[in-house]
Amino acid sequence: MHANIELPAEFLAQIQSSMPAHLSMDAFVDACQRPLRRSIRVNTLKISVNDFCQQMQAKGWHFEAVPWCETGFWLTRPETETTPLGNTAEHLAGLFYIQEASSMLPVTALLADNEVPHLALDVAAAPGSKTTQLAAAMNNQGALVANEFSASRIKGLFSNIQRCGIHNVALTHFDGHVFGGWLPESFDAILLDAPCSGEGTIRKDPDAMKNWSPESIDAIAQVQRGLIESAFHALKPGGVMIYSTCTLNQTENQSVCHHLKETFGDAVAFEPLNHLFTNADASATEEGFLHVWPQIYDSEGFFVARIRKLDAVDAPKVKKRLGKFPFMAAKTKDQQAIAQALHQSLNIEIPAQSEIWLRDNEVWLFPRALTPLIGEIRFDRIGIKLAEQHKKGYRWQHEAIIAIAKGNEACCVALSTEDAQSWYMGRDIRPEGELSQRQGEVILCYQSQVIGLGKWVGNRIKNGLPRDLVRDGNLFSDC
Repeated sequence: MHANIELPAEFLAQIQSSMPAHLSMDAFVDACQRPLRRSIRVNTLKISVNDFCQQMQAKGWHFEAVPWCETGFWLTRPETETTPLGNTAEHLAGLFYIQEASSMLPVTALLADNEVPHLALDVAAAPGSKTTQLAAAMNNQGALVANEFSASRIKGLFSNIQRCGIHNVALTHFDGHVFGGWLPESFDAILLDAPCSGEGTIRKDPDAMKNWSPESIDAIAQVQRGLIESAFHALKPGGVMIYSTCTLNQTENQSVCHHLKETFGDAVAFEPLNHLFTNADASATEEGFLHVWPQIYDSEGFFVARIRKLDAVDAPKVKKRLGKFPFMAAKTKDQQAIAQALHQSLNIEIPAQSEIWLRDNEVWLFPRALTPLIGEIRFDRIGIKLAEQHKKGYRWQHEAIIAIAKGNEACCVALSTEDAQSWYMGRDIRPEGELSQRQGEVILCYQSQVIGLGKWVGNRIKNGLPRDLVRDGNLFSDC
């Protein structure tokens, strides 16, 4: 199946001038007209790759491995399956993330040395594909700052983080240029998937070229140069930064990286990615960057560079004006009381790498690795909200249960398909049998996965799903 996407003549001339001689323009144009293959990434915070594949192959799903991501797959579903992929039970439970295969490359490149960062920054995080991929690789250890400049995209970013069961992330809402001055040499690793002209996304978005022009590319590249400088300042000496885009021109890709090298000299080292995966060399540039043309791997167009900071550099000086931080670290006796209450009511343990912080009647779990940054920059949100305290105890929160419950707690209630559908549609449910004699809060599971928190009221479980997560129908079936 081919689309009929119009490619501007000036754009094609630019591609012709920069595409390596061994690649074909006809193959490029043909690839741009083909729809993208659907791809997903298994969320190993929730399920192993083997278990997920076995579970879904039984439903007729067919997987083809993405060569640069051990948790990524191109997916083919039976034609008879009409439920939108985002409304499948497995997606709602956070078992996988719908992610274009090429966009899995930056995190793979970041982890190429098998060193998982302790403190990382994702400069342009929404909608969360790379944030959730890196958090899974970190196994919820350490801390990850996910920044998004667009206010309208923060809600979706948080929703994806929550669905995937992540509790080591803090959200910020800034222009990415601020990090170099506010948090100089603070991060072990930085992802800068820079805003770009989006030339590589044509197969997914036929309107991607609607506002394309050489002038817009120059303007975007100027922004990118500022972002990469700031990110480099925020990187610790010895740390690694990934610079990536989903565009194809060299002005926004190679030239931005060379600008960084010209600015900071010997402090910048380009680390080649030629052997990142089988056949990576097919897209490698002479510097060892990956310039992925869509016809090479039948994917989106993409660019990835791995950059090592060899020496410290002088960061911009800024005057910080921060309001009072509204949280306080819980005292030892309060920590013990909260942990004991959580264990008694839901049989859940506080993660060892988390700290309990309090704000008014709210109880939060902050990633311990983030503590040094508190008071240095303003955060929109840190970690997860565990509970609200009231006169009779604690009201545990959905986001915390999704993140830290295992599904084998004594208070778990396994739901039927019909009850699980009703749950996601915001309705109270009435499971049959002896469970209806129970009282208090319970963890709800479907297909052995935690999907929420409810409370017995008489013979029904009161729905505790946050309103913004309620679905209006066309959900999974038991097929």
